[in-house]
Amino acid sequence: MRPDAQGTRAGNGKGAGRTADAPTPPPTRPSGLRHTLPADLGASLVVFLVAVPLSLGIAVASGAPLIAGIIAAAVGGIVAGSVGGSAVQVSGPAAGLTVIVAGLVHTYGWQVTCLITVLAGVVQLLLGLFRIARAALAVSPAVIHGMLAGVGATIALAQLHIVLGGAPQSSALANIAELPEQVIDNHNPAVAVGLVTIAVMLVWPRLPALGPIQPGRIPPALAAVGAATALGVLTDWPLERVALPDSFTAAWTGPALPQADQVNGIIVAVATVALVASVESLLAAIAVDRMHDGRRVRLDRELTGQGAANVVSGALGGLPVAGVIVRSTANVRAGARTPLAAVLHGVWVIAFVALFAPAVELIPMAALAGLLVFIGLKMINVAHLRDLRRQHEAGVYAVTLCGVVALGLLEGVLIGFGLALVVSLRRLTRVTVLTEDNGGRRHVVVQGSLTFLGVPRVAQTLRAVPTGAHVDLDLHVDFMDHAAFESIHAWRVDHERTGGTVDIDEVHENWYERNSRNAPPLVKTPPRGLARWWAPWGMRGPSSGPSSGPPSAPAAGLGATSGLLAAGAREYHASTTGRMRAVMGRLAHRQRPKALFIACADSRVVPNLITASGPGDLFTLRNIGNLVPRHNPGGGDDSVGAAIEYAVTVLEVPSIVVCGHSHCGAMRALLEGGADSTDDARLGQLGRWLRHAEHGAPADPSTLGQPPTAEAIRHLSQANILRQLENLLSYPSVQRRSAEGRLELTGLYYDLESARVHVLDERGDRFVALHPEQVPGPAGPVPGEARPDPDPDPDGAGAADVAR
Repeated sequence: MRPDAQGTRAGNGKGAGRTADAPTPPPTRPSGLRHTLPADLGASLVVFLVAVPLSLGIAVASGAPLIAGIIAAAVGGIVAGSVGGSAVQVSGPAAGLTVIVAGLVHTYGWQVTCLITVLAGVVQLLLGLFRIARAALAVSPAVIHGMLAGVGATIALAQLHIVLGGAPQSSALANIAELPEQVIDNHNPAVAVGLVTIAVMLVWPRLPALGPIQPGRIPPALAAVGAATALGVLTDWPLERVALPDSFTAAWTGPALPQADQVNGIIVAVATVALVASVESLLAAIAVDRMHDGRRVRLDRELTGQGAANVVSGALGGLPVAGVIVRSTANVRAGARTPLAAVLHGVWVIAFVALFAPAVELIPMAALAGLLVFIGLKMINVAHLRDLRRQHEAGVYAVTLCGVVALGLLEGVLIGFGLALVVSLRRLTRVTVLTEDNGGRRHVVVQGSLTFLGVPRVAQTLRAVPTGAHVDLDLHVDFMDHAAFESIHAWRVDHERTGGTVDIDEVHENWYERNSRNAPPLVKTPPRGLARWWAPWGMRGPSSGPSSGPPSAPAAGLGATSGLLAAGAREYHASTTGRMRAVMGRLAHRQRPKALFIACADSRVVPNLITASGPGDLFTLRNIGNLVPRHNPGGGDDSVGAAIEYAVTVLEVPSIVVCGHSHCGAMRALLEGGADSTDDARLGQLGRWLRHAEHGAPADPSTLGQPPTAEAIRHLSQANILRQLENLLSYPSVQRRSAEGRLELTGLYYDLESARVHVLDERGDRFVALHPEQVPGPAGPVPGEARPDPDPDPDGAGAADVAR
């Protein structure tokens, strides 16, 4: 069963009682051309206004004819929009391909580059037809983002020279070296136009609305290029401007065959263009899918559409085409509903250039260069870097970026891809070795995947074990290869030969044991039945033993529930007993628990689960409401008192924990009837028992008889924890050992809905949430050691407030 279909979910006060099996469907929009056409038409106009300046700028940066950018924009919209698998993605000339295309034009010329575009499209068509589009997503996002950032830096460095009135150099490093001289020596009108373009791009999205003037409705690229063009026209500066051909027929330069000695390079170029364009398009399509609630992208069909667009674009003399996130985002935000918006944007591009070519030719080339500087810098996305740092992949990003800038796109991507593989291999084979000395017994824990790469570390730790020592070796590994087995086995033989003893416990599969008796090797994937051992029977998979329902042939006299218990016991014997035998053998003759854990009898609260503790760690006392009656020498609750005295005086536990929880039925009963209801005949023994918590009942009579809220139950539950901690101190043994500093009293609160544990802080006036990073290691969380949460009490007042 899926996690989102696991029965009723507890409410949070809003919409309680709604089940996950019947989620409320999202609101659907009317379909049909009559309903979608207005939205698609408006979105197509917005994207068209973004596409024209960007397409011209990318053509300039690629060293291609300006008309090639217009052709690619039109073909990307019409062909990829019609054939592709995304509802809202817009395709066209992509900045991520600029460096590749510029290198191809420089090496092979424009016509051969058109042939490369056609062949790359054919490769994409084949990849889409063979349904392997998802294979392109195997490339690490760190490499993709690093590549795009490197391309952006390269574009920005080259175009910055044009903005400053000079000419770009042959490489990014040469551009960096020449930049100081360019800044000092060149101060012509082109500099002013380029800087105005960049300034408008920066400022435009931040301008406030002034009455009917809404800057947010005009794309920044259009506003920047329009402002720069107006400046050039009004000042009549001598500027280089866009030059379009008089007619498409006269300007058309289709694909041409390469020379014989260029074939090998052409093959590499085709593979590079196809791979980069495919990965960029698919990643953009997936990213755009998160922005709308329409039809989800069909990746294989989208790749087929991109291939068809590249075949047509290359044949017509256009730039390579890819799905682009900037135009796609503008399309979604403008309200696009169907691929018709992308198709119409391509139509508007053709119509505009055909009808308003003189207006396009007023655009200064420096304005396009300034636009590309801004776009290049935006491609270095700091947000991606922050995300990658959290995943420890920032190094891959940085190496790929530097490699693309210093060596070239293909070299940088190969270096980044190789580093990503090394990082992944290191993660898959990472092993952690922990040691602890317990009174002459050395405890060694090995965690992770134990392969030959981890053997040196494990061997170094084992060799440091003193001769003759008794060693408890816990192999908490999900895989062990033969090299690791031989290393551990050889050490064990040597250690036992010199008088030591070794007790090996295997927490997962018995890798070491099976290797010892030459049994067939295990697969690394654990059995499906144990994947969610902690979940209730009804929420596990169909093959998880007791979750599949009552046994088909239960033992005589067993009902359905008893049958489940028996099936669960059989699963325990099949999967766990063998691994627990050594642990329980050491615990069988003596228990040394770390805490007396007083918890509610509620079936949803599992002390060993929420404290990550095992057998022998907790001496557990459970009752209705986690109550501790005050010490009464004349006769009180002997059961609770006996457990407390035994834990403190005989077992000498160093800690007592009182754990309450949200949605507690005992606290609800108190709130529904108040303190006076605990002697009601209808409650019987339960009523007499709840008198031990009657201090927390509401004092306001107006609340009596009303259904209590979750917030009120939480307040009372936390106040009840404080009172039971006070009651513990009424026991002489507890008070004495606490005064001597040998006994710690701790309060815990378990929130059922968030599954988070909160601990009473040192001042005893607030429950704060524990964080994963506070766990000190394999020993598990230590009660009372908590770092304040940024929002330490998200539900409201602190414990001291509710106690008052």
